[in-house]
Amino acid sequence: MFRKMYDWVMRLAASRHAPRSLAVISFAESSFFPIPPDVMLGPMVLARPNKAFVYATICTVASVLGGLLGYAIGVFLEPVGMFILKLFGHPEGREEFQHWFDQWGLGVILIKGLTPIPYKLVTITAGFARFDLFTFMWASIVTRGARFFIVAAILKYAGPAMLKEFERRLNLYSVILLLILVGGIVAVKVFL
Repeated sequence: MFRKMYDWVMRLAASRHAPRSLAVISFAESSFFPIPPDVMLGPMVLARPNKAFVYATICTVASVLGGLLGYAIGVFLEPVGMFILKLFGHPEGREEFQHWFDQWGLGVILIKGLTPIPYKLVTITAGFARFDLFTFMWASIVTRGARFFIVAAILKYAGPAMLKEFERRLNLYSVILLLILVGGIVAVKVFL
């Protein structure tokens, strides 16, 4: 099962539609979509390491533009924003994030943008909080860019060796990654 899924993702990552798909996923993830762009970015960099930083740029630009949509949802479509927060397990998210923005402001964007915590939670609640749009934009560019360029650089330079090892023990690493993903989701629900 994992081998078929892995082969499919690697074929998609090497296809001519991959950059467009990466942009769409990056945009949507910053405002409403549950799957992070790393799912596409990683295999794309492994398939074409010479384009690693082009792909990181696509992720960054699309993610920041998607973040603007998330911000707009928070400002203009509060019921939609509340629905999205509830959907991701944060029914009281508005008050919680509002407190975070009041207390730490810019730090919320800079720290949360680098982590695997869904960025849409930050973008929508930044809109709820009416956080300064200019600061929101430059902080999003810095933090999202850092995240995607770090991932791209690691995979570009260490990826081929990592890929050989991963393919050799695909089932083991797939189970480990699945456990990490489930653990991360549980941790987010418990600690946020």
